[in-house]
Amino acid sequence: MIEVECKDRIAWIYLNRPEKRNALCQELVLLLNNEIKKQLSDNDCRLIVIGARGSSFCSGADLESILQLQTNSYEENLADSQLLRSLFQLIFESSKPIVSMVQGAAFAGGCGLATITDFCFASTEAKFAYTEVKIGFIPALVMVFLKYKISGQHLRNLLFTGNVISAKEAHEIGLISHLVHEHHNIESQVAEFAHQLINQTSGNSFALTKQLMLAANEMNLNDALDLAAKSNAHARSTDDCKKGIHAFIHKLKVQW
Repeated sequence: MIEVECKDRIAWIYLNRPEKRNALCQELVLLLNNEIKKQLSDNDCRLIVIGARGSSFCSGADLESILQLQTNSYEENLADSQLLRSLFQLIFESSKPIVSMVQGAAFAGGCGLATITDFCFASTEAKFAYTEVKIGFIPALVMVFLKYKISGQHLRNLLFTGNVISAKEAHEIGLISHLVHEHHNIESQVAEFAHQLINQTSGNSFALTKQLMLAANEMNLNDALDLAAKSNAHARSTDDCKKGIHAFIHKLKVQW
């Protein structure tokens, strides 16, 4: 259900259920969760890319899973929901950059999977929608993460209507970070961006900055500034900071 290729410090993870439009089932969610955890603990991996085989990125929950919801007990549905929550939270809080690469439709939970990553590259053929309300469901988990990226009327339009938007519109409202006009070039553009990021920036600095960003977002101004000052002081003593400053002073090319 997934394909994995590790090359040049980048882990490429592909959803591989094209016959099911890469729909999310319990097994696929578990496989993704385990593989991402594995790559986060691998020192040879600096960045993770999540892509998909076939014409769709991910259509959300598959039909069998949706039917199962009707007969599950509350406890069973809660356990299933917590499984998806753990995957989304793992990606959202990842200490390494995670990039999604969307070549087609990303709907419901699949839209959540695509847009909770640090960066989302989408071809102009891609489409996005949180369609839960159209089947009497709610976009509960995705909403919690989505509000970190967009707000106000954009957030309401997506979650309350379930309407499909183009990649161009998704880019304009800040739902995705990069719009790729040549569909066949999306992998090469993601690879170029990934190599630039891991070669020009400190992995430790990325992790600390993201940790601070997520924590400060939940704090009042004074508490956020206190944490920022402490984080600033801590960062100065890290090996990466010493290495970077040394390279800067001596006009050397730092090897990250």
